[in-house]
Amino acid sequence: MSRLIAFAAIQGGYKVVTQAEGALNKALATYDADTKVGFPNTGYFLPVIYSLFGIKVETLEDLQEPLDIARGLLPPHIKNKTWLPFLGPLLDAGMAGIISFEVIEALRYLNEPDFYLHAEDPDIENGKLWTGAADDTIFRKRGVEFVDGSAPGFAAIVGSAPDPETAKMIIEDYQQRGLYMFLAANHNGTTVVEQLIEAGVQVGWSTRIACFGPDISSAVFAAGFANRVAMAFGGVEPGDYKKILMYNKERVFAFVNALGEVGTEWGVAAAGCVNWGFPTLADTDITQILPTGICTYEHVVSPVAHEDICAKSVEVRGLKTLVSEIDISCSFGPAYEGERVRGADLHAQCGGGKTQCTELVKMADIGAIEDGKVILDGPDLDGIKEGETFPLGIFVQIAGREFQEDFEPIIERQIHHLVNYIQSVMHIGQRDISWIRISKAAIEKGFTLKDIGTVLHAKFHQDFGNILDKVQVTLYTKKADVDKLTKTARAEYQKRDARVDGMVDEDVETYYSCTLCQSFAPSHVCSVSPERTGLCGAYNWMDCKASFEINPTGPNQPIEKGECIDPKLGQWKGVNDFVYKASRGAVTHYNFYSMVIDPMTTCGCCECIAAMLPGCNGVMTVGRDYAGETPCGMKFTTLAGVMGGGAASPGFVGHSKFNITQGKFILGDGGLLRMVWMPKQLKEELKDRITKRGEDMGVPGLYDMIADETVGLTEEEIMPFLKEKGHPALDMESLV
Repeated sequence: MSRLIAFAAIQGGYKVVTQAEGALNKALATYDADTKVGFPNTGYFLPVIYSLFGIKVETLEDLQEPLDIARGLLPPHIKNKTWLPFLGPLLDAGMAGIISFEVIEALRYLNEPDFYLHAEDPDIENGKLWTGAADDTIFRKRGVEFVDGSAPGFAAIVGSAPDPETAKMIIEDYQQRGLYMFLAANHNGTTVVEQLIEAGVQVGWSTRIACFGPDISSAVFAAGFANRVAMAFGGVEPGDYKKILMYNKERVFAFVNALGEVGTEWGVAAAGCVNWGFPTLADTDITQILPTGICTYEHVVSPVAHEDICAKSVEVRGLKTLVSEIDISCSFGPAYEGERVRGADLHAQCGGGKTQCTELVKMADIGAIEDGKVILDGPDLDGIKEGETFPLGIFVQIAGREFQEDFEPIIERQIHHLVNYIQSVMHIGQRDISWIRISKAAIEKGFTLKDIGTVLHAKFHQDFGNILDKVQVTLYTKKADVDKLTKTARAEYQKRDARVDGMVDEDVETYYSCTLCQSFAPSHVCSVSPERTGLCGAYNWMDCKASFEINPTGPNQPIEKGECIDPKLGQWKGVNDFVYKASRGAVTHYNFYSMVIDPMTTCGCCECIAAMLPGCNGVMTVGRDYAGETPCGMKFTTLAGVMGGGAASPGFVGHSKFNITQGKFILGDGGLLRMVWMPKQLKEELKDRITKRGEDMGVPGLYDMIADETVGLTEEEIMPFLKEKGHPALDMESLV
């Protein structure tokens, strides 16, 4: 082993241990010894120290023991000309450095409580770039992806690239492979985070770019994250350091990219990461450590050209990644799924209540379509000025010997995340309430609407090749054509929904989950039963059952109901257990049949949101295609912003249009007989079903008793109407 890198790492170990000891002594002179320390909103104390040694650091004085361990790990100083044939001293110095870095960061949280922003994404407008250690909410959502394969690994990137464009190139290369990027440290005062912001790249956990901190000590958050994965998802007990390190070597595929000159502190950080089996690749000419031993292959590789660093890192770590080779102008990959297109970045949009945007997948005769054919019927984006809206219809025809009509809605629902995988394009909703926002950056890269068809053809073949043989996509942008497709699509949606009309929740012992929307609402878990369709309106119980048949490891998993805890409100032990696990502990339980008591979580894809109107002793609901005011004092957009991020909000609940007239709709609160207001368009759309459901509940004139915007927009305005009509809600027990 080279004396140069060993000398630098060991010197770095002595340096950072001494820094940490000095910082602790200063803190002990300033605060009481029993002053609380730790990383906020986490249950793992200081995770590196806790996982490796089982030490629960909770107070200032608790920091002394791990620092004593770090000091004891430091090997004797070596002379410049000494050559070491083994890694032992280097690894010990590296571990001492990592421990000390965690102590330094814990003291930073104590001394500078506002230094780190406790959020998923940086607050760029206010100059708050650093999010520090991932709290448990972020960790639960992101950590499981390293176990189930959703995230193949992470690149811990320290320093900065020569320029913003190089930084952007490196990051986009990793994003297309689906990796996370953990950014820390600076080189000559510049960080990759700042370079990416300058280059117009969205940073934050939502785009798989974690902005840990500006100093090399903040790189310890990457090691802490990896160790938390081992404890939380790998079942490794704190203090079992051998299993912790082996789990990371074999299961968490991570590596370090050092961009800039590697000094002693960077050197000890790199040496520390080797203990985890994480190799370092540098863009400068530092001494290499090529023989295998701890890491899967090489330990330190340099110099690596910037255009090669991603591919070389993946190779050295022994990581298998899949890059979707799709011939479109924008980058493509799951890392872009959480990307937002905000107002200042927007070029054009369709749907979202501004125009009609409809999606439909239909089975076709195998000889009637041409595989790979993408038809654009109407103007493309080059004919749309900045800020304008346009209608869009996406019609996908699929043929295959193994394909069935039951699979149509499952394939259709994939449009949501596949369009989101396109860089600088955002998709919300489904069916006939889709909303697509296209950024200026996408237009600058040459994005066209036909690119959507190209993506759907390629990914449907890649993901569902076992059940389909041909995919043809037609995109309509003329209003008359979109309206025609919408009429056809709504008839298809109605036919699909009718398949579960004769079923009740008591008929089955298994419900199904849907977690497709967790990229936007991390704690949201939609549970689908025969009498509660998915709140997006796209999936009913039969659809989820078919989806599970196609993809047993996908987002629609079976949920065994188990013991019934509350038959009136609709709560089961098996559902609670599943929801707790699927929400990463954020949600402990919810009720299927109530919006007042512990309702189901809601995401931004819901078709409608119901809200309690206490003054009328009833409820209202509003669909996303209604833009006006409502009696609860909030428009749909405001309601969605308040409780659409995966929250369970008593007094509110998201649901589908179809669910309004299903038998168990808020039955624990009185059911549809509580409905006192809804927009006229939605009411007319559901007229026949509302009339029938009212008759079934003993109120045949219910439809005419429900107020709409023509009656009033406040509780005070609609109350005389409700009294005149004799609305049943007025005589029911109080909602509050």
